[in-house]
Amino acid sequence: MTQRTWLITGISSGFGRHLTEQLLEQGNRVAGTVRNVDVVNDLKTKYGDSLWVAKLDVTDTPAIHQVVHSAFHDLGNIDVVVNNAGYGLFGAAEELTDEQIRHQLDTNLIGSIQVVRAALPYFRTQGFGRIIQLSTVGGQVAFPGSSLYHASKWGIEGFAESLMTELAPFNIGITIVEPGSASTNFRYGSSQLAPKMEAYEASPAAYARRIIEEAKVPSLGDPAKMVTIMINSVDQNPAPKRIVLGSDAYVNIHKALTERLAILEAQKELAFSTDFPIHK
Repeated sequence: MTQRTWLITGISSGFGRHLTEQLLEQGNRVAGTVRNVDVVNDLKTKYGDSLWVAKLDVTDTPAIHQVVHSAFHDLGNIDVVVNNAGYGLFGAAEELTDEQIRHQLDTNLIGSIQVVRAALPYFRTQGFGRIIQLSTVGGQVAFPGSSLYHASKWGIEGFAESLMTELAPFNIGITIVEPGSASTNFRYGSSQLAPKMEAYEASPAAYARRIIEEAKVPSLGDPAKMVTIMINSVDQNPAPKRIVLGSDAYVNIHKALTERLAILEAQKELAFSTDFPIHK
């Protein structure tokens, strides 16, 4: 396996931690960002200079650019950037506070956009690069009680897909990863809930809240297996556009896309009817 240098946001837990551990064990170098550097002291002790760590809150755009600059400066070429930092926000749209809405979008959407923008000048200069954008089944499917989380993930998928052709001339590839449920701390650790409104107790939005509060729904996916696939995808050329991970992700995305295509096909005549007449 080719050894590379990776820049990964949010390596303290979840997919970021699994990625970092596997990559370091395989002899790669990792530049990792965390909000609290002490939480990865064990990895720093074990792997030494192979792990470069910086404190970063991805809602701080100037800090993103400074950290990315420092990583490239200190390590030289970076082969892969992984946008992993993020969290879930759940509750009915009306229940969410303005602060929660802003922070969700600043973290999951704007933060990811700015990490990519900060890395692009270096990727173009070195003549290559790969971006892995962590999304979710929720980047293609929408469930009640998750509106702002979906807004952030549908948004970042649109951004990433647009860049796929935009950056191809520079030998920069982008892959969107869409995992289903996985045994990380995402659902029952880092997720946040909106303040409760009694009016939504009978709404389907309440189901998402109950999943988080009761913490009883098991996750199907093995994060170690998922991370191995993410790592191996970098050897593929061209970069795969999307990688769906987990049976629940496949089933739900397949259902959503099938229904969406059926709706589109049913409107074909209507869509064509709005064009100007063709004059022969």
